[in-house]
Amino acid sequence: MTSSGHQRFLKVALVHDYLAEYGGAERVLETLHEIFPDAPLYTAFVDKERLGDNWSRFSSWQIYESWLTKIPFYKRLFSPLRIFAPSFFSHFDLSDYDLIISSTNAYFAKAVTVDDVKKHFVYCHTPARSLWGYSTMTDWKKNRLMNFFGTLINHYLRVVDVQIARDNVGTFIANSKETQRRIAKFYRLPSKVVYPPMSLSLPKKLTPASKRHYYLYVNRLALAKHPELAVKAATRLKLPLKVVGTGKMLSRLKEMAGETVEFLGFVGDNKLRQLYANAKALLYPVEDEDFGIVPIEAMSFGTPVVAHASGGPLETITHLKNGVLFDTLDVVSLIEAVKKLDRLSATPTQIQRSVKKFADKERFKKEVLKIVGFTPYPSPKTPRRLQT
Repeated sequence: MTSSGHQRFLKVALVHDYLAEYGGAERVLETLHEIFPDAPLYTAFVDKERLGDNWSRFSSWQIYESWLTKIPFYKRLFSPLRIFAPSFFSHFDLSDYDLIISSTNAYFAKAVTVDDVKKHFVYCHTPARSLWGYSTMTDWKKNRLMNFFGTLINHYLRVVDVQIARDNVGTFIANSKETQRRIAKFYRLPSKVVYPPMSLSLPKKLTPASKRHYYLYVNRLALAKHPELAVKAATRLKLPLKVVGTGKMLSRLKEMAGETVEFLGFVGDNKLRQLYANAKALLYPVEDEDFGIVPIEAMSFGTPVVAHASGGPLETITHLKNGVLFDTLDVVSLIEAVKKLDRLSATPTQIQRSVKKFADKERFKKEVLKIVGFTPYPSPKTPRRLQT
């Protein structure tokens, strides 16, 4: 930003729901921190144990945790304690900052206190799925007690969510057109679309389709992701399937899996690159995905994607070109879609080219900087410690 011909560096803060797992939202957060490397992070809490090796990605950052961390057993209770999440973040007074960027979906990071909403930009991965009728990671409604109290809490939080969105946010940045539609529907607000970046380095040479012999599932092992459909389809067809991810459904999935299904748990980026590079196809039976960075990663390695025809994949997958879309979330439909892979017209190189505009990290940085209109800090010279 310039004033009277002179450039000054602005004081920037980043906000994120919580750091307890490593997924697409956290990759976006990392890239935001690359843009503003001196910016401290404000978050509800950090769970270094659950992050495992991925904690090293954030360990040098200056991080401030909320008063949630003063509650006993908060790492286990953070989900039911979400009724207090707006307060966790409103206690962060960021009025001294020139620019605040919140990264959020479910835990009210956008509720931080600011003195001028015009300097508060929210990168929205989706309005909270649990509040607005979308499938979530667990089937909590099956428990009558949880269903009763959860429904009451959700009603209250929907009112709060809309109020915060309308009164505390200057600009919404949506991670997809699907999320943009949700912001317009639930908040009655406009937003600007900036697709998230793909942070994996690309291979120098793509593996030919003829030398790829296994299928791949990469995602959390949670209800909304429907890993059971991928496992059942591979078992029935006796197809080799490598399952990457962790979650509460693991034991159940192992019980239903046939001999051709292999569970790899969490894998690092180097191993993930190898898996993408040699996979015949990615199975992605996710319901109402917000955007879906995993399909972009797969296609960046020339790997076609079989995805449910809902949400973000409708923006990135062209049926029978770089992937196959199926309409009904059941095993039969997924099996039929897998059988259509032989009808794809695109080569691995063409598949990679089809998602180039989505995968480019520098594109993401330029678009974010254009929207916020501010100049980032110089890079820090010393590491930072976790602060509470």
